[in-house]
Amino acid sequence: MASRQPLPFDPILRAAELWDARIGPARTMAAVTSVMRVQQILLSAVDGALRPHGLTFARYEALVLLTFSRTGRLPMRVMGERLQLHPTSVTNIVDRLQADGLVRRIPHPTDRRATLVEITEAGSSLQEAATKSVTAIDFGLSGLSPDEESQLTTLLARVRRAAGDFEEREAKSRP
Repeated sequence: MASRQPLPFDPILRAAELWDARIGPARTMAAVTSVMRVQQILLSAVDGALRPHGLTFARYEALVLLTFSRTGRLPMRVMGERLQLHPTSVTNIVDRLQADGLVRRIPHPTDRRATLVEITEAGSSLQEAATKSVTAIDFGLSGLSPDEESQLTTLLARVRRAAGDFEEREAKSRP
């Protein structure tokens, strides 16, 4: 995954030691810096797995979301809500997927103001192949046991919930 030699020390731990000595308690700084670094590592791994399929993570997520829907189609507004994206971003993603023949826009049967996005057979096939690629590398998350992965998900959900990402009642559902 890393294209360079690893450092002989943990730079975040070293920064935390310096922070403690010069500024004050470093717990929060070290935790946030660690999360940000892990995000970079995971994005790099997932992007590398999706690149041969011509997908970005955002486009992959959209295909997965459509695959998870009962009918293989969703209103664009719902896609934005579920993917937690601005409508402009959803439009961009759908435009690119449509240009590649992976989705199509269809009129909503009962709401003339809404547009449905439907996954195509090519989109479903590509989503399946891309899923094999990202799951083969465990989405880049290595070094944790299954229990630790669950604990991590639970802890990060607390942060997301506190930030208003979702309501309490959803916190009880399992990933």
